[in-house]
Amino acid sequence: MELIVTKEYNRHVTIDNEKTVIVDEQATAAYAHLFAALGDPTRLAVLQHLAAGPHRVRDLVEHMGFAQSTVSKHLAFLCECGLVQARPDGRSSWYSLAQPALLGVLIASAEATLQATGSRAVLCAHIRNLAAQTRSTGVGLS
Repeated sequence: MELIVTKEYNRHVTIDNEKTVIVDEQATAAYAHLFAALGDPTRLAVLQHLAAGPHRVRDLVEHMGFAQSTVSKHLAFLCECGLVQARPDGRSSWYSLAQPALLGVLIASAEATLQATGSRAVLCAHIRNLAAQTRSTGVGLS
C-alpha cells in the first residue's frame, strides 16, 4: 500500500491505490480548536458554571477559586471558539453559553461515547440538564 500526500489548496490528498481521502485543513483546525476548548478541565468547569446561568468574571473567580487572569484567559478561549458569549454591562461583562442546546447535544454525545468505552464520567447536573432538555425537546438536533 503506497501513500502519497500532496498539499493543494489547503487540502491533503492521500492516495492508497484504492481510496482517495481529502482532508480539509481548515475544517480539521476548527474541530481541533473546539476539542481543545473542551479538552481542558478548567474550561469544562467554566462551562459547567455557565450552564447554571450567566456569570461575571468575578463571580467565576469566587466560585472556582482561580485567579482573575486565569478565568479571563479561559473565557477568551471559549468565546473565540463560539461556545461562550459576552454581554457588556457597565464596567463588567456577563458571560453565558452561546448555544446551550448544541452544547447539550455535544455533552450528551461525549457522555454516550465515554459510557460505550467503559467510563462512567458524569458532569455537573446543570450541564447534564442541557443534554436532557435537548433530548426531550429535540432542540438543536436538526
